[in-house]
Amino acid sequence: MPVKSFSLKLNYKIRPFNKSIEIDSDKSLSIRSFLIGSISQDISSAKNVLESDDVISTINCLKKLGVKIKRNKPGSYKIYGKGFGSLFAKKNLILNFGNSGTLARLLIGILSTTPDIEIRIQGDHSLNKRSMKKLIKIMSEFGAEFLPKNKFNFPLKMISTEMPIGINYKAGVSAQLKSAAILAALNSYGDTEIIEQVKSRDHTENMLLSNTQAIKIKHGKKKLIKVHGKKNLNPIRMNIPGDVSSSAFFTALTLLSKNSSLKIKNVGLNPTRTGFYQLLKKQKAKIKFTNLKRENNELRGDILIKSSKIKPIRSSSKLYPSTADEFPILFIIAALTKGTSKFKGIGDLANKESNRITEMQKVIKQIGVKSIATKNELKIFGKGMINASDKKVFVPNLGDHRIVMSAFILALLTGARATLKNFETVYTSSPSFLKIMNFLGAKFEKN
Repeated sequence: MPVKSFSLKLNYKIRPFNKSIEIDSDKSLSIRSFLIGSISQDISSAKNVLESDDVISTINCLKKLGVKIKRNKPGSYKIYGKGFGSLFAKKNLILNFGNSGTLARLLIGILSTTPDIEIRIQGDHSLNKRSMKKLIKIMSEFGAEFLPKNKFNFPLKMISTEMPIGINYKAGVSAQLKSAAILAALNSYGDTEIIEQVKSRDHTENMLLSNTQAIKIKHGKKKLIKVHGKKNLNPIRMNIPGDVSSSAFFTALTLLSKNSSLKIKNVGLNPTRTGFYQLLKKQKAKIKFTNLKRENNELRGDILIKSSKIKPIRSSSKLYPSTADEFPILFIIAALTKGTSKFKGIGDLANKESNRITEMQKVIKQIGVKSIATKNELKIFGKGMINASDKKVFVPNLGDHRIVMSAFILALLTGARATLKNFETVYTSSPSFLKIMNFLGAKFEKN
């Protein structure tokens, strides 16, 4: 059920804390578990699933397409795989992806090469504004059709191809587009070759690694992914770790809170997702990964964080793919670190749930921090840790969970009087966010 809309008010600085927490499960892995399980053979299982709005949207879409999904207990599911080409839909069925760009791109990848699919696709107000031009171009190469022509945002009509043929694709920074191409290729005739020009998240490849008959990966200067179409997939058995992107907000709070420390247990530490942590370590942040182990081809472990005096941040274009979700909270850290921080290669942030560059500039400006942005770069002139109890921070309804979460952290650290509209958007990725913050000592009011 949709969460009722609410706003949040804050006007207290958080006190020092020394705690140990577990966070919400990884959203990317949760969504992929259901999607890949649905096109695999036999019964797949997923444990410790994130039961957030985006994942519920995934389950609802798959059920509409005829997939049987059984919830055994909270966070534990069985997915009764139908194999390739067996998802079906009545003509003009409406699929609503909610706020999830991951679900939209990956499921469209699957459906584009599934026969006899003619559906209407849409999302919520925020997702409907996001451009799907690159996705449409890739799926059109496989043979899918999107109507009206030359319209690149939802709502749209999608007609799948009856004769999908493998393509050659050069992948950029978007792991979602790369994953969509892989999933479309699995049900296409012949081979698809994907050259990864920029290293990006590899959860989809990791989940498919046991299917050597269907996918082969060659690592070199550029990664080559070769997909052999029409090969049955083995069922998956996933035990999903904590979300490393959600962990970033608690990490930032700890680093900038005096005399504080935090242990975040059982977090997914895939190297394609830890750019935020590696970057901050270079700036003298006290962060350690411990208890490392590999499960389901994914690295996981604990994160130990202590209060730190951080240097101004220098983020290059190469870091973007492994840090994409964490830039809003990085901008907060930069604003509260004395000196000039520079972020390069971040132009794609303009096409997230909101324009995250522009919106975060508005947030930090409200506490008196200046910034300068170009299309692909941002400079933040950090003032260091300040008392902003005389300042007001307001975030309107943007439909962007990362913006309100970042503004929440800013208010806790500076004492700014904050009003954050539509905070329920946080439930798309981190339904336990407020509960954990309360445990750490945060004070806030819901309206």
